[in-house]
Order: sequence, then structure tokens, then C-alpha cells
Amino acid sequence: MDRPTLEVADVFRRYGDLYREQAGASLSTAQRRVMRAIEQCRTAALGGHVEQCDRCGHRRVWYNSCRDRHCPSCQSMARAAWIEDRKAELLDTEYFHVVFTVPDAIAVIASQNKAQVYRILFRATAETLRTIAADRQHLGAEIGFFAVLHSWGQTLVHHPHLHCVVPGGGLSIDGTRWVACRPGFFLPVRVLSRLFRRLFLDSLQHAFDIGQLQFSASLQALSDPDVFADHLELVRRAEWVVYAKPPFGGPQQVLDYVGRYTHRVAISNHRLIDMDDGHVRFRYKDYRAAPADTQKTMTLAAPEFIRRFLLHVLPPGFHRIRYYGFLGNRHRAEKIARCRQCLGTAPAPERVHQAPALSDYRDRYEALTGRSLRACPRCQTGQMLIVERIGGTRRVPPIMDTS
Repeated sequence: MDRPTLEVADVFRRYGDLYREQAGASLSTAQRRVMRAIEQCRTAALGGHVEQCDRCGHRRVWYNSCRDRHCPSCQSMARAAWIEDRKAELLDTEYFHVVFTVPDAIAVIASQNKAQVYRILFRATAETLRTIAADRQHLGAEIGFFAVLHSWGQTLVHHPHLHCVVPGGGLSIDGTRWVACRPGFFLPVRVLSRLFRRLFLDSLQHAFDIGQLQFSASLQALSDPDVFADHLELVRRAEWVVYAKPPFGGPQQVLDYVGRYTHRVAISNHRLIDMDDGHVRFRYKDYRAAPADTQKTMTLAAPEFIRRFLLHVLPPGFHRIRYYGFLGNRHRAEKIARCRQCLGTAPAPERVHQAPALSDYRDRYEALTGRSLRACPRCQTGQMLIVERIGGTRRVPPIMDTS
């Protein structure tokens, strides 16, 4: 994909100070940190190096990246590493994509209580899938899956939902055989929706009762128990959206598809069109239009664009990719081996994966993606060698996997 002509970083660099002035104390420490990281990404502030071709003498400057998980420019290496790690866990069976979404009235609560509500979302989703799958009326098996948190809609509004990728079956309760779903059908979404709603609202009410939820400003009224109860009663009567997409074509298609979800941020640089006269214009898909996925454009004032982007800054240390059932971290290798045995497929081959041991980022990138950063872009035959280091004004933080 070609390098975008406009990046989120460009918007932050031009209008970031204006937004900080307007937002004042409402801007959290985490949001300020993300803004600073994106503004300084791949600039002299973080330092870098100069490379020169050993054949034609072509020179280029590389500045260090911020490596923040919210930065649209810094996800390719993390995504490639994650996909490589998942290859050994694929099973020769159908895979399903199930999405759990909370109503707007819950998203409002989450906007001021992200860590608490997002944890409840993960917990209620996992318990729902595992409970219904274990029920002999439906599947009667222990399933395994991973869930990825997205908190945004196409226009950057706050829209928390989980993308779950689930093999089409699981281990029998006694662990002796593989129990497959009916071809093309995973679990009844209406049953999933009802249980998910109950589990989520029970957990949310408990969090309120023990003082884990805090409200301020326009949501201050929800601090009152009666007002909070009335708020939940409205969503208790509403239908909650759980939907299952058609099964993937095969295990490899799972990684090709899911790789687009795992390390996605609120908006990619390639969706930005232009920035002019204090406004930002970008593309989005209108899923409610006919035909579905109709491409449209939206224009927002630059401060509003930044405000919406920052709605999706995660709480520090919060893991947005989580694993459950036989894909849970504790006994994953043992359970996957048992699944393969029950499916009658060969064990996963030993992985020859040296990327974590490689100290040079160019070697890690080539090991994970198969593309070389060393080849000279001008003569195509020479190798780009580092000839000078550029010191930055700010230390590049260590890479922390908080997926």
C-alpha cells in the first residue's frame, strides 16, 4: 500500500496545541501522552539514523517511531508478529466471526469508566460463549477463542464492541473427542444475545453497588442509585446486538482477515483525505445505507476530530486482545495438541522463528514480513548501511505488548 499523503500525526502537529488549550483539565494524562507520542513519531525529536547505499551512494534519513499502540503508523510490526505467533494455533476446521456490541446507553457509561466497563464486556462475552457452547442442547463442548476490543464506529464515535474468532467446534466435556458445529452454523445469536445482556447488566449493577463506577459533568446524575437503575432498565428491555458472520474459507483466511482487526486503531491514515481551513475530511463506510458499506465522506473541525480520536485511548496497561477456553494462556499448547489429535490432523510443525532474538529492527521486519528494508530503493542492487546516528530530544520508550 502506498504511503498516505496525510496522516493523523499531521493533524495533531498542526492543531494539537489548540485542542489542548480548548480541552484544558478534561484531557487525561493518558490522552496527553498519546498526543505527544503521535506528534513526535518519526521526527527528529525521537532521533534516528542516516543510511547510505554501498553501491550508488544514495542516502536517506530514518527517524524512530513512537511505537505507541494508538498510533496509526506503528502497527505493522506488531500485527505481523501477532499473526506469526497464531499460525501454530490454527486448527483444520471452520472458523466463525462473532461480534458482541453494547447499546449507546452503555457506551455513555463506558466513556467515563473505560477500564471497568471494558472488563465487564470481555467477561460477559466470554461467559456467554462458553456457557452456551457447553450446553448439550447447542454444542456440548469446551470451545476456544480470542476476542479483540474495538471502541469506535466508522465516524470515530464511541461504539464499544468485541470481535471474537471461534473455531467451529470444541473438545467434548470429557476431552475425548472433537464436537463439530453444524456446517455454516455456530450458535444461535438470539440465545447468545439474551444471556449476554443479563450477564453484562448484572455485572454492571454490581460494579455500581460497590462503588467502582464514577460519574461527573453531564453524567453526574447517574451517581444516584434510582437514576442509574432507571437507566439500566431502558437497556434491559432493548434487544442487544450479537451477530455471527459467515464462516471463513479456511484457517489461512482467518489470519488474513483477522490481521486487519487485531492491531487496528480508531482511524487509519489512508482514510484521511485532506486538512484545510481548520477542518479534516475523511472517508467512512455507512453500514446503514443501501447498498451496505457505502463509501461516504465526513468533515469535522480539527479539534472535534482530535477529540473523537482520543475517545479511544485505552486505560494504561489494558489488554485489548484476550484468549479463552482451550486458547487460554494457561494450557494452550496442551489443549491445542489434544484438539489436533481429536481432529485427526498432524501436530503443528516446529516453528523456526528467530524474530524475537534479532536485535536489528530491519532483520525482525524481514523475518516477519518477508520484505527487506536493506535493499537500496534507487539502484535496487546495493545495501543500505547505517553511517550516522541521530540523537533525539526524547527517549524512545521500550516496546510493551499491551494488546
